[in-house]
Amino acid sequence: MLRLSLEDTGVRDQSRETNSAHAKRVPPKPRSDKPQEAASAHQIETSEKKILNTETEKTNMPTETLSASETEQTATSSEHYAQETTTAAHAAEPSSDPSPAGEETMDFAAALESFEQEAEQMAAAEDQVLKGTVVNITDKHVVIDVGFKSEGMVPLEQLLDREGQPKVKPGDVIDVMIDKRENAEGYLMLSYERAQRLKVWDDIEKAYNSKEPMKGYVVERVKGGLTVDIGVKAFLPGSQVDVRPVRNLDGYKGTEIEVRVIKMNKKRGNIVISRKELMEEEINKKKTETLSHLEEGSVHHGTVKNLTDYGAFVDLGGIDGLLHITDMSWGRLTHPRDLVNVGDEIQVKVLKFDKDKQRVSLGFKQLTPDPWLDASDRYPVGAKVQGRVLSVTDYGAFIELEQGIEGLVHVSEMTWSKRMKHPSKIVKVGDEVETIVLNVNPGERRISLGLKQLLENPWENLHDRYPVGSTVEGKVRNLTDFGAFIEIDDGIDGLVHVSNLSWTRRIKHPSEVLKKGDKVQAIVLAIEPDHRRLSLGVKQTQPDVWETFFKTHRIGDVVHGKVLRLAQFGAFVEISEGIEGLCHNSEAADEHGSQLKLEAGQEYDFKILKMNPEEKKVGLSIRAVGEEASRADVEAYKQPVSSSTSTLGEIMNWKRASNENNN
Repeated sequence: MLRLSLEDTGVRDQSRETNSAHAKRVPPKPRSDKPQEAASAHQIETSEKKILNTETEKTNMPTETLSASETEQTATSSEHYAQETTTAAHAAEPSSDPSPAGEETMDFAAALESFEQEAEQMAAAEDQVLKGTVVNITDKHVVIDVGFKSEGMVPLEQLLDREGQPKVKPGDVIDVMIDKRENAEGYLMLSYERAQRLKVWDDIEKAYNSKEPMKGYVVERVKGGLTVDIGVKAFLPGSQVDVRPVRNLDGYKGTEIEVRVIKMNKKRGNIVISRKELMEEEINKKKTETLSHLEEGSVHHGTVKNLTDYGAFVDLGGIDGLLHITDMSWGRLTHPRDLVNVGDEIQVKVLKFDKDKQRVSLGFKQLTPDPWLDASDRYPVGAKVQGRVLSVTDYGAFIELEQGIEGLVHVSEMTWSKRMKHPSKIVKVGDEVETIVLNVNPGERRISLGLKQLLENPWENLHDRYPVGSTVEGKVRNLTDFGAFIEIDDGIDGLVHVSNLSWTRRIKHPSEVLKKGDKVQAIVLAIEPDHRRLSLGVKQTQPDVWETFFKTHRIGDVVHGKVLRLAQFGAFVEISEGIEGLCHNSEAADEHGSQLKLEAGQEYDFKILKMNPEEKKVGLSIRAVGEEASRADVEAYKQPVSSSTSTLGEIMNWKRASNENNN
C-alpha cells in the first residue's frame, strides 16, 4: 500500500528514512533461471493491478470532502503514483542487457515483499500503543508519523489543553493507536484518547478494585452531571457531586476534585465516578472523632455551612450544630449575616448536646463575659451617656451604649411636648445622641434613657408664668369627647373640660362650640406639674349666672317658668336665662290636688322648694303655689271686719230700697 505525499517533501523523505526500520527491506537476490523470471513477471503484473486499483479509488473519491491543501496534496501524490507505476512498467520490460533487467525485477519483488510485510505489521499494531512524531498541526487534525508509509491523523480536539490550545507541537513524540486503516485521503486515522485510555485503564481498574480515590479535573457540564478528566473522560452524575443537592453544577467547571470509580465497562470504555462517597466517608470519620470529645461546655472550631433567619448551622467536623441568633451576640442582631457568613471559621461553645438525637446547641456570645453583670455600676441612674441609634419604633428608639448593652428612649421621654407624632421626627438610625440614664434593670436586661431631661422642663416654672386664676390665650389643638386641648405655650397644653365650656348650655361634645385652630381665652383653674396637667375653663371668663340666681332667690319664692323638656320623673323648667329647675311629677298638681299633664312650651308659676348652689340644682313645685293661694284666702277670712264693710242684710235692704225707688 502506498501513501499520499505531504507538501513538505523533506518531511516525507525523513518519514521514509524513519520507516526503513519497519519496512524491513529484503536485499536483492542474484539472477535466476527463466522460471524465476516468469514468476517475477507475474508479480509485476499483480503489483500493477494493485496500483491501478488504488489510482481508480483515488480518482473516484468525492472531491468535496477534501480541503484545498489536501486536494493539492492528493494531486501531488497522484503524480508520484504515476512515476512509480512507470518505473515499475519499465522494470518489467525486457532489456538488451539481461543483468540490469534482472536486478530491477528483483528490486520490485523486494518492494512488494516490504509492502506486504508493512500491511501485516499494521494489522498487528491495531490493538497496540504506537509511538508517533507530530509532523504538522492543521485546523482540524494533528498529522502524526508512526513509521508507516502513510502518515496518520489525530482529531485536533483530542490534543487540546484546558484553555482550548494544542498541547503538542511539531517534533513531539506522543502515544497513539490506530483507529482506522485509512480514510478517503489515504491517511491512517489515529486516536490519542484510545492510547491514553489504554495506558491509564490499568490504573483505573486498580483504583476501582481497591476503591482508592483519584484526582480529576472537571471539563464540562453535560446532561445529568459533569464530565471529569481522570486520565480519560469519566461521567460524574449530579447526584454524586455532593452530600447535599447541588443546584448549580456550572460552578464546578474548571476545578480539580477527588473522586472514586464506582462503575466501569472496559469493553465500552465507560466510567462512572462519585465524589459523594468520599465525602460521606470523610464526614463519618470526622463525626466519630468529634463525638468522642464533644460535651457541654467544651469549645470547638467550626465552619459556617448555612444561614437561616433564626441562626446559623456550624460544621464541627462530621456533625452540625445550631448557633441560634440569640446566642450569637449580647447585643441586637437583625439577621445572622450581620455577624457571620457561609464559610467563616469560628469558635463556638457547646451549650446543649443530645447524644441520642445527636443535636448540638452552640453559643458564640458565651465566649465573652456578660456585659449586663456590672451594668448598674457602669451606668448609674442620672449619668449622661453617649450612644448610637440602632432602631426606631412607634414607641421609641433603641440606643446602643456598647456592644451588648442597649437602652430604650421611650417616646414619652423624648420631648416635653405631647404633640410629637413619631420618634423618627427627633432621631434617626445611626445618629449619635446624648441621653440620661433613668433606670437600670440588669435582671431584665433593660436600661431606660431620656432625651428631654437634657432640656429645660417648662412645667417646673409654670406656676410663676401662669398662676391659678390668670387669663390665658391659646389655640385649640385637639377635640375629644371629654373636652378640648388648648396650647398656651410651646409644649404646654391645657384641657378645657366639656363642663367648663358654658354656664348655661348643656354641651355634649366640645365641637358644638369650638373647632380646631380657634383662638380662645380661658382661665387657669389648676396646675399639676408632676403629672403635667393644666386645667382651663372657658365659661369662667363670663359671670356665673347661677351664682347671681342663688344670691337673688330664696326657698319659697314663686317664679314663672317655661317647660323645656320632659322626663319620666318630671319636667325641666327654665326659670331664668341659663337657669333650669326640676318639677317632679308629684309636684305637678293644681290647688285641688288634681294631677297636671305638663307639656313642653307650657308656662306656669312655680314655687322654689330646694336650692343647691354646689350642684347647681333647683327644685320646683306647682302644687305648692296652689296651696299658698288657698292659705292666703283663709288668712284673709280670719281677719276682723272693718267698719266700712257692709253686712249681707244691709246689702239686701239696699237692693230692695233701690228697686222701690225705681218703681
